[in-house]
Amino acid sequence: MAERLPRVPKLTQILGPSFILLGLALGSGELIMWPYLTSRWGLGLLWGAVLGITLQFLVNTEIMRYTLCWGESIFVGFWRLWRWWPLWFIFSTFIPWSLPGFSSGTAEIIAQLTGTENTLYLAIFLLLLAGVILTLGKTLYRTMELLQRTMILLGIPFIFILVIIFASKEAVTKLALGLVGKGEGWWFFPQGLVWSSFLAAIAYSGAGGNLNLAQSYYIKEKGFGMGKFTAKITSILRGVAEKTRLTGELFADNPLNRKRFRRWWKLVVEEHLLVFWFLGLLTIILLAFLAYLLVFGNAVSGGLNFLYQEAALIGERIGVGGRVLFLLVAAGMLYSTQIGVLESTSRIISENLLLLRYHREEKVNPSLWFYLSLWLQIFWGIVVLLFGFREPRFLLTLAAVLNAFAMVVYFPLIWYLNQKQLPHFARPSWGRQIFYGLGFLFLLVFSLIVLFSR
Repeated sequence: MAERLPRVPKLTQILGPSFILLGLALGSGELIMWPYLTSRWGLGLLWGAVLGITLQFLVNTEIMRYTLCWGESIFVGFWRLWRWWPLWFIFSTFIPWSLPGFSSGTAEIIAQLTGTENTLYLAIFLLLLAGVILTLGKTLYRTMELLQRTMILLGIPFIFILVIIFASKEAVTKLALGLVGKGEGWWFFPQGLVWSSFLAAIAYSGAGGNLNLAQSYYIKEKGFGMGKFTAKITSILRGVAEKTRLTGELFADNPLNRKRFRRWWKLVVEEHLLVFWFLGLLTIILLAFLAYLLVFGNAVSGGLNFLYQEAALIGERIGVGGRVLFLLVAAGMLYSTQIGVLESTSRIISENLLLLRYHREEKVNPSLWFYLSLWLQIFWGIVVLLFGFREPRFLLTLAAVLNAFAMVVYFPLIWYLNQKQLPHFARPSWGRQIFYGLGFLFLLVFSLIVLFSR
């Protein structure tokens, strides 16, 4: 057992991990799912975005609670409960996230800009390029933080400017009503709503599915709590791949550590609330509102056509440069998400493969297994594309529904882990547990509705 928790830094010194998780959401719920729903049915569905990202904020902070205390990923915690949990997390990560919807969407948008007709080889090239970027970065954490933070800080202000240009006072009033569930002639659910699309948007109000669990890696590598004493994954080409233990250590129970834990917990919650919840919700609202302002009431066909309609109307209003810039920002959001998804899923799959035959004090090479998992996923994505599964919104919706079912599994599992493996003073309060339980019931009910609906 480690003696002391590290000293607690200032908030400005720890900003970063939540940018990565938020970046994983940019190309899914923020750019595609919620704008598509509002372009079809209006702003009254946005209450679901508020609920979805709040649920993910709640579960993400519980994930971080465990890693703060142990300095290991939450998957190691699940393995401590039952040695065969890694099998579930390998399959529930690989199956939904191996669908290359993000690279396919990026290729389609680039084709719109360049007039290219065949997007297959472009999508394949983008998958391979993502692998090269992740392989050449000296450390994964720094590569991902820089990439996602840049995309967020460039993309959100541009979308905000577009909203200012197109918004009216009447539309802003409808937006405010939509956040509490009031649509145009209906409350909460419009007639004809496709339940799978709504569940997909809820699941992608944030990173979604097992990607939320990857937050434990990012705070560990940033040095939060007991994560300060663990090693980072480095590039097998540029870094020195160290052998390290997957298991961490729980800090000693004494007055100093109790005080430091409370301060660490407050800091982690503040960082995630500011970056993930606030910026994430703001991004969803801005992109969904823009889609409503430009496309709602028009005939919206399948795929990403609603996005291209937005771009065309932006071009008519502010010139061709506005159209091009909008599509470039959209492509950047999708592609940064593709890179982030490959990075997160490769972490998850590789560590869980190692855990299947792991002994508590054993040292392993996580970098080697990470890059094997990364390139195997890339090659599988290429196979999926070659077999003709290339329609981006279909792939993303299917993946999101599968991820919602994965969340139904790990919501109660995280609660049980924190009750069993953490000291009493570090466990969640009763109030937080009640909200957590209500969130689980909501996900369970909607997953069953989708499962049994036609």
